[in-house]
Amino acid sequence: MSNDTPAPDATTSEEPTTTFADLGVDPRVLAALDEVGYEKPSPIQAATIPVLLSGRDVVGLAQTGTGKTAAFAVPALSRLAELADVNGVSRDVQVLVLAPTRELALQVGEAFSSYATHLEDFHVLPVYGGSPYGPQLAGLRRGAQVVVGTPGRVIDHLTKGSLDLSNLQYVVLDEADEMLRMGFAEDVEQILSRTPADKQVALFSATMPPAIRKIAKQYLRDPQEIAVKGRTTTGTNTRQRYLQVMGSHKMEAMTRILEVGDYDGVIVFVRTKAATEEVADRLKARGYAAAAINGDIPQNMRERTVEALREGKVDILVATDVAARGLDVERISLVVNYDIPHDTESYVHRIGRTGRAGRSGEAILFMTPREKYLLRAIEKATRQPVEQMRMPSTEDVNRTRKERFAQQITDTIESEDLAAFRELVEQYQSEHDVDAVEVAAAIAVMAQDGRPFFVEELPEAPQRTRDRDRGARGEDRPRREPRSEKGMATYRLAVGHRHRVSPGSIVGALTNEGGLDGAQIGAIDIRSTHTLVGLPENLPAAAADRLAGTRINGELIRLELDRGPAGGGGGRPRGTSSYQDRPRRGGHDGGERGGFRKKAGPRGRDGEGGFRKPRHKKY
Repeated sequence: MSNDTPAPDATTSEEPTTTFADLGVDPRVLAALDEVGYEKPSPIQAATIPVLLSGRDVVGLAQTGTGKTAAFAVPALSRLAELADVNGVSRDVQVLVLAPTRELALQVGEAFSSYATHLEDFHVLPVYGGSPYGPQLAGLRRGAQVVVGTPGRVIDHLTKGSLDLSNLQYVVLDEADEMLRMGFAEDVEQILSRTPADKQVALFSATMPPAIRKIAKQYLRDPQEIAVKGRTTTGTNTRQRYLQVMGSHKMEAMTRILEVGDYDGVIVFVRTKAATEEVADRLKARGYAAAAINGDIPQNMRERTVEALREGKVDILVATDVAARGLDVERISLVVNYDIPHDTESYVHRIGRTGRAGRSGEAILFMTPREKYLLRAIEKATRQPVEQMRMPSTEDVNRTRKERFAQQITDTIESEDLAAFRELVEQYQSEHDVDAVEVAAAIAVMAQDGRPFFVEELPEAPQRTRDRDRGARGEDRPRREPRSEKGMATYRLAVGHRHRVSPGSIVGALTNEGGLDGAQIGAIDIRSTHTLVGLPENLPAAAADRLAGTRINGELIRLELDRGPAGGGGGRPRGTSSYQDRPRRGGHDGGERGGFRKKAGPRGRDGEGGFRKPRHKKY
């Protein structure tokens, strides 16, 4: 038997005809599933949930994207809810999920949080390498019933004594074959050896190599093996392409694609609610008619936004999966997966927003190098190749801009009455003895309002240290502070968190009011009463004058060069990265404080670290 095929005695599930209620799911978890929009269980969920609810260990053989996160999270939460009813709410770690990558750990953590909406005093904490220990330690001290982590960082917390697994009820090994492929076999075994003997274990893997068999035999008790085959397909009318791009260059890549392509309506999919607003703000700052749609936006406003997209008043919709569920707008010709989904079902649903009813469409997937395994999972599940594309070059974009500029001149000459302006130009020529070409060029510069007409080459990617989430193999090695960027200086704005400013609003002010290009904006470090931002050292006087009188949320920003505590100034705000590289506040990657946070208001925060249950979660 091949190592990459399920065992012949595995139970193979069929398309379910049951509902989640039929599976014995706790009513509180059931209510959350209904709010998320789950209608019926997938094959892996229908086969696995009853077995795990019965207390048996499970080996699940399923590809990424078959819905296995809910398959293990739903029964785990149901059992915790029952234990809380009997013994009261416990702050001890009762569920431990091991995932191979930070991205998957965050995704699983977010799923647990969404399914636990109606559980009282419930917390989920992601722990992973490459992020500060402080917020994770604070979250563990506060108490979290579910910890989702990468093996190396989990071992670190066990070694430090900050993670106590003595009351652990439930262990999940997610993407077990991927963890072994990445060299985590010893780490996984070390963690399992330090867990209680009477715990329940669920192991999920796309394949069953000997190393996985060994772990299952040693640490699982009489497990039931459940195998499913993905049946995911995508529309043949949709051209699927992917672009390998750094996270810091995603926005530039998307705007270049939009400039050189001929698209009508566009949907941009991101993972988090906060990202919808941020990406939409940055698109609007670059002159696009964009709007955000997510679960925190009231239903009537979402409906008006979709109607604006349908009528052409909005061209780009930035959405989460849940908010765009069931969306059907004829003019959608492009779907951009700005954040790659960890679930292939989500990918299929996303790109299904275009290429409908016989119409053709395009789907473009942004992928960082570390996410390549997710691309392989998508291609395997959909049984269709996703072709690679290159980012449009500066020559491509500048050529398109020149062509459109020329076309705008032609259209204006043909359709507008130029008599009054012709007279003004002729009068100026006679009075100043200036050639008409010079006058036309000056008018074009005026129309740009200080914004550069041509794009420049993207800066080379900085050399970054590799993610050292490999257990003891150097994960704790300190990272170097980023150096000051050549030609950049640190400026101070007199607005901060107290004034409810966001990175998007700052970028919008700098580009719209100051006429700066996105490439000229460096680090953005928002503090309580002020903000530090990296801008060109030789900032044009005209741009500085315009920005000095600019307001954000009604407050003057009072742009000035930051001299620092010692009167030095210049360079990048200490400890920050470029704006494009910064973790998003409240976003899926945890930001500076780690974990997920619900919004307390339009720009609210909710403490530090971990997940908190929303008071009123709407979808």
